[in-house]
Amino acid sequence: MTKTFHPDRLDVKAFAQAGGHLAGHETLLKYERLAEEAQGLHPDLRVDWYADAELRTDAGEGVQHWLHLRAEATFPMVCQRCLLPVDVPLLVERSFRFVADEATAEALDDEVEEDLLALSRDFDLHALIEDELLMALPVVPRHEECPTPVTLASSDEDFAQASAEKPNPFAALASLRVEKPAE
Repeated sequence: MTKTFHPDRLDVKAFAQAGGHLAGHETLLKYERLAEEAQGLHPDLRVDWYADAELRTDAGEGVQHWLHLRAEATFPMVCQRCLLPVDVPLLVERSFRFVADEATAEALDDEVEEDLLALSRDFDLHALIEDELLMALPVVPRHEECPTPVTLASSDEDFAQASAEKPNPFAALASLRVEKPAE
């Protein structure tokens, strides 16, 4: 009998022991926190993901449970340069090692390089995918090249006039001449 695994309530230990594989092609609307950040969200936007699990044996710690995650999405945002919509490609590829509990994960966090999570019989894989995609969002989204030219001009006439009247503070340096010392 083959055990069926569900991403919303994943028994991580059994999934790793089975060398499990899960994949999904889901609407971005399923991820509520991610959807709140989107600009111009529509049902055709998808999150493609897969997760593979494995057991590894470490001489010092024994059997380790690992989960490898890859998630991709195109995320609608607003370009901070031209203020037009921009589709930002997101890609997350991460591996996580599961340990006995939160206390163990916290204690080992500074000692190891890998990401640690607490072993669970009802782990929410969708929440992990959403967390990772949220962390992958750019702070300042923008086009590689904006579709319309961006003009950087002041629309305040008083500001423009004040800038034109203000002398350059380094203009006095132009009249100084540096003499070379005699050799």
